[in-house]
Amino acid sequence: MTKVLRGSRLVTYAGTSGHAEVTVAHANTTNSSCLQYSFRNLTLVESSSLLPGGRSSHPGSNQPLLCNHTQPLDFRMGPQRRRRADNHDDDAIGASKRLRAAHLGSKKAAFNSESNMLSFSEKRCLALFQEYTSVDDPKMMGPEGMEKFCEDIGVEPENIVMLVLAWKMGAKHMGFFSEEEWLHGLTSLQCDSIQKIQGKLDYLRSLLNDQNQFKSIYRYAYDFARDKDQRSMDMATAKAMLQLLLGKHWPLCASFHQFLEQSKYRVINKDQWCNVLEFSRTIKPDLSNYDEDGACGIFSMVLPY
Repeated sequence: MTKVLRGSRLVTYAGTSGHAEVTVAHANTTNSSCLQYSFRNLTLVESSSLLPGGRSSHPGSNQPLLCNHTQPLDFRMGPQRRRRADNHDDDAIGASKRLRAAHLGSKKAAFNSESNMLSFSEKRCLALFQEYTSVDDPKMMGPEGMEKFCEDIGVEPENIVMLVLAWKMGAKHMGFFSEEEWLHGLTSLQCDSIQKIQGKLDYLRSLLNDQNQFKSIYRYAYDFARDKDQRSMDMATAKAMLQLLLGKHWPLCASFHQFLEQSKYRVINKDQWCNVLEFSRTIKPDLSNYDEDGACGIFSMVLPY
């Protein structure tokens, strides 16, 4: 039993383990006027009469009750249930993290897959080439394969863009692409699928608008189209190639075509072929600046006009 004098009150504490009986008496009164308060089932450590922070819930009490707990108490459940809830929360958080990691992993995999498809693959490029070759000659795309390839990319074989593509590949024979030429050209274009090749067609056409590039393509066309058994190009092939290359942009192309038909020439050599381009670029449509003895006197004959 403990007696404590607080102001005019004498407070007596008597209790056993876990319970206390408190008697409060005014020091200047008799025992018969003592006010007695009996508190039963008062738990001093974990009690529902405690507020957060360890303060008593009884009105007028501002004294914190000492407690050995270092963690704030959860008054909604006992320690056993609290531990189970904590474990459940940890499991939920762990599952959420795993789900998020899996989601991020799938997004990364999709991104990598898309990046791989966008990036050039030599393996895919060669696999595409094999679709247009035969078992007898897997290293060469021939006329049949060329026709199927043109159909797949939506271009007629006679379209000038096919000549530009052949120039990009450095193809040596009209109507044929070797595996080496295919890989060289499509690597420079970064194309390994039909869709990517189709996406480059406008770019290939645009090269024809550059004078230097066009000149290179024009000169290439001579060796590409001529019969390799002959040093010169036959007239029929020359007229077809000139129409393909110059027909849309040279006003005198039709007149020159007529001139070739009426001439005694049966072939065109490479110097004459190159001079035709210079002629088309420098001579006015009315031939007012044409000099038969000049560099553009191609065949030393006056064109019909």
